Amino acid sequence: MDSVQSRPKARPAARAILAALAALAPLFLGILSPDPALAAEKSVTFAHQDMVVPFRALMASGAIEKVTGYTVTWRKFGGGGDVIRAMASGNVQIGEAGSSPIAAAASQGLDIQLFWILDEIADAEQLVARNGSSVKTVADLRGKTVAVPFVSTSHYQLIAALAEAGLSQKDVTILNMRPPEIAAAWERGDIDATFIWDPVLARVKKSGTVLISAGDIARKGKATFDGLVVDRAWAAQNRDFLVTLVKLIAAEDAAYRTRPWAADSSEVKAVAKITGATPAEVPASLASYRFPALDAQASPAWLGGGAARALTETAEFLKAQGRVQALAPDYGRFVTGDYVAAAGQ
Repeated sequence: MDSVQSRPKARPAARAILAALAALAPLFLGILSPDPALAAEKSVTFAHQDMVVPFRALMASGAIEKVTGYTVTWRKFGGGGDVIRAMASGNVQIGEAGSSPIAAAASQGLDIQLFWILDEIADAEQLVARNGSSVKTVADLRGKTVAVPFVSTSHYQLIAALAEAGLSQKDVTILNMRPPEIAAAWERGDIDATFIWDPVLARVKKSGTVLISAGDIARKGKATFDGLVVDRAWAAQNRDFLVTLVKLIAAEDAAYRTRPWAADSSEVKAVAKITGATPAEVPASLASYRFPALDAQASPAWLGGGAARALTETAEFLKAQGRVQALAPDYGRFVTGDYVAAAGQ
């Protein structure tokens, strides 16, 4: 074997060719392996939950990916608190969350923006007591066990309902459970009541009694909603995607409002598949929500001011109950009607 010292030296011309190839190597590598930043700029991770809303049919259709050209990674979470934590980690760019977890996130300084009201919860979330639990009113929950996903709109509403009935959180055993866990606990008889949404709500009502609904609480001044939030920095770089997304959701909601879907429709089957509901349950579940139209989204009732007021009031209530440590100076900073306005032009 030749030693290093015995190898012939490269000729000047050869050395020049090798140097040129070395200089061009990054260019060739760039052609073969695209810049990761460029490859990722048309992709988004979207966190969703199991609420029964028309948006699920849009998700299933593949229209978002087809129209925008983006690769969408859909990730399902058990509650808004989980969605917010995923967004805080940087692994999720867009997420579905209720007004309570959004208010908590804003209070903690997470740099997100609410850009679409997915639904007004109305009567879609309800407090249900198990038949045979001897619970006939909210006040009867003293000493009982209630399950709810923490930092969700249902959690916020449960606390509000207890306070209205003269009960503190110490008067009730409140368990933090995700919807599937609540369904299982209910079947086992481990809990006396739950404040929850469909599809679990439809199931517990079969052997339970409704004590109060989100709509009842809203009429007392504590309105709740589910919304879409986006990472502010990502939104600034992907404006066209968000405007198109808003247009597609508005069109799907409008189609549903014009002609509510029957249980045997393809849309209902798609909603059922994603949420875990049965097709027979979906029409009634959809009817329990209200879905603001595009023009209503931008109005003072919602993104034009109402949503910011609701977040402010929710955060104040959560702070009074010890659920958040401090309030944000301005909750309007976390709400934008920009994408809705552009979609309406």
